Amino acid sequence: MPSLLTPRQAEELNKSIIGYLSGNGHSETALCFRKALNFTDDIFDATSTKQYETLLEKKWTSNSRLQKRIMELDSRNAALQCEVDNLKPTSLLKRNGDTENWLPQQPRYSLHSHRDSINCIAFHPRFSSIASGSDDFTIKIWDWEYGELEATLKGHTRTVRDVDYGDTSSGVLLASCSSDLTIKLWNPTDGYKNIRTLQGHEHIISAVRFLPSRDMLASASKDENVKLWNVTNGYCVITIQGHTGWVRDISPSFDGQFLLSTGDDMTVRLWDISSNQPECKFTAVGHENSSTCCAVAPVASFRYLASSLGLKQSTTAVEIMATGSRDRTIKIWDARGVCILTLIGHDSWVRGIAFHPGGKYLLSVSDDKTLRCWDLSQHGKCVKIIRDIHNGFITCLRWAPGVVKNLENSCVSHQWSDSPERHKSEALERDNPEVQPRCVLATGGADHKIQVFAG
Repeated sequence: MPSLLTPRQAEELNKSIIGYLSGNGHSETALCFRKALNFTDDIFDATSTKQYETLLEKKWTSNSRLQKRIMELDSRNAALQCEVDNLKPTSLLKRNGDTENWLPQQPRYSLHSHRDSINCIAFHPRFSSIASGSDDFTIKIWDWEYGELEATLKGHTRTVRDVDYGDTSSGVLLASCSSDLTIKLWNPTDGYKNIRTLQGHEHIISAVRFLPSRDMLASASKDENVKLWNVTNGYCVITIQGHTGWVRDISPSFDGQFLLSTGDDMTVRLWDISSNQPECKFTAVGHENSSTCCAVAPVASFRYLASSLGLKQSTTAVEIMATGSRDRTIKIWDARGVCILTLIGHDSWVRGIAFHPGGKYLLSVSDDKTLRCWDLSQHGKCVKIIRDIHNGFITCLRWAPGVVKNLENSCVSHQWSDSPERHKSEALERDNPEVQPRCVLATGGADHKIQVFAG
């Protein structure tokens, strides 16, 4: 077999082998190798041998590093090729106004003022305001279109865990929760004045969400309970028990009649909260570590997963749900609590998930510093990976709510109509011609920054 090496390269390799064997206690083997090559001491003496002792190891480790780098580049190239194959050209998306297929590219704005890790973000339902909560005990209000800090809200005495905007009968309110065991309500129209503080949980409060179509707020806590609050008077009206560990996250259905919860007990629970006596519709298990986040899919997602569900038409506002976990996976669940898809790709804890308002995609962020886009029409295939958008863990993800086109008429119906038709129209927000989805989302990170993506 002809050698691939030149005579000079072959001689250097042989000397390196002899040096390696001699330096690692294999002198007899080295001597046999010398005799086979006819390398006498006058050709390759002890001093020369010493010089070659570490050469083979250096070459080997250098080669391994190059191979690893090549594999990483091949992986990234494959991901980019997959993205090209699965996405429409940007020019076509813009020409057609295709919000259903829009996916984030690179951050358009970067907001930086917090002095510690950001844990949560929330978009104002009408204006270009975004709220963020942090380990620095503060809430900051930004105008994300201009990249300007508008206000810093102080009141919590420990970490701010979650924030959420809600459209109530008295107008838009901002809710925040904290490790200080309190929930605070802030009035944006009055300079974000703290109008009410809700107390009742016995441990860290990890999540708050306004319930659509109702003057109600839901909260989740490390005390293993979920509570429902009347935001008009600040009273806790219902305490939901069932979890056996820290309840990490909650997500209401779009009609406000159901609530999804998940946490450290590794269960996913769906609650019917339409009456004063909440009923657990299912308790599902499947994750192998704590569940950190959950989301209810928009009605538009149904057509992309109908075959997996075995249904021809949607029958409930909670047909599809998703959870993310410290086991590095995302699971998609049906209305019976059956796992229909498991999305695998993240290399560390999944910290946040959000459904695309068009229903076709699910987005996720992780401690592996990536934002991933999963195509539900391709059985949850990962079609896009955005890397290193933060300099540390990505802790949260939020998609901006749709914009109401006819704001005056919509506000009247949102606030004062209590008919079943109103609930149904709000639940099917995407199918309502009055509502235009926004191609805007944001991520927060341990690097104290918010990154805003906008189409």
